[in-house]
Amino acid sequence: MVAAAALLFSGCSSKKYFEPEQTYSAGSAVTAYGSKIVDLSRDGATLENGQYIGKRGVGKLNLGTGYRFLSESSAYVLASNPEGKLKIINKRSAKVLRTVDLEVPIVSAALHNGTVAYILNNNAFGLYRINDNKKVMENRSEVTYAIDTRAASPMFIDSLVVMPMLDGKLVILDSSNPADAKIIYLSSDQVFNNVIYLSRFGDTLVAATPKKLITVGVDGEMEYRANISDVAIAGGSIYLFTKEGEIIKLNRALEEKARKKFKYAHFAASTVVEGRVYALDQQGSLIVLSSDLKKYRIYELGEVESPVFVSGTKLYKDGKIIDLSKLKY
Repeated sequence: MVAAAALLFSGCSSKKYFEPEQTYSAGSAVTAYGSKIVDLSRDGATLENGQYIGKRGVGKLNLGTGYRFLSESSAYVLASNPEGKLKIINKRSAKVLRTVDLEVPIVSAALHNGTVAYILNNNAFGLYRINDNKKVMENRSEVTYAIDTRAASPMFIDSLVVMPMLDGKLVILDSSNPADAKIIYLSSDQVFNNVIYLSRFGDTLVAATPKKLITVGVDGEMEYRANISDVAIAGGSIYLFTKEGEIIKLNRALEEKARKKFKYAHFAASTVVEGRVYALDQQGSLIVLSSDLKKYRIYELGEVESPVFVSGTKLYKDGKIIDLSKLKY
């Protein structure tokens, strides 16, 4: 019995953590912003005090009790609650312009030229026009049973809308004629197969599920398989951050140009900006690398206690802002 208990204890305590030999202080790059992140979307974060962080930094308006930040445009903020209510807030007046009852919790949404594109957690997708105060369309894809929390947001390309679905496919439709849609399949896995990343690379579409990255452009469709934690595009290259602690640099043809592994690292946040690559481990080690992944330096930020969001050169972690531009490799 004692031997069995010892074996059980040994098994439970055998989890490995990233332990760098040398770290540096990031104190000169750290300031505080007075709250903590309680919820993440692909385009921002909801704060404990009801405010939000968007791509432009900490927003001043309050989302309201029970609402989470989805995304924003120059004029509006989109927020939702667990009952499926979509709140459209005027940024200038801080007043609610519309509250739309979509009846099902909203996973992600985006806004362009007065049209909201949204995806619900039953894998339905739709378009809502603000000026007309009505749904333009709503349709539903296949049922999903478990999704990765890093769900990508819909993307507008002129009149086209790209919907990153929860069942591993992209639905591309024209907002002026949404009945005629094109479907691109990324993966057919039954669980944790939603699109977690969606962006443009010039005239090429880049998308990823937790298991596969694809590009769709004039040269056709290409794919690269990995256990993907996150994706970033910069300087004509695609960077993959994997669940094994690897950072992989790919070119447009998805050919591997560089690779660096940090044993046992589990990335909580990552980005590539101003010619440097950044990856934050769950235990608080911030890795700063050169764009060719050959040089790096590791800074100690303290264990990650709440969700982390990064936008531009700002990393928002546990009530603090880390100015990444002040950290060198």
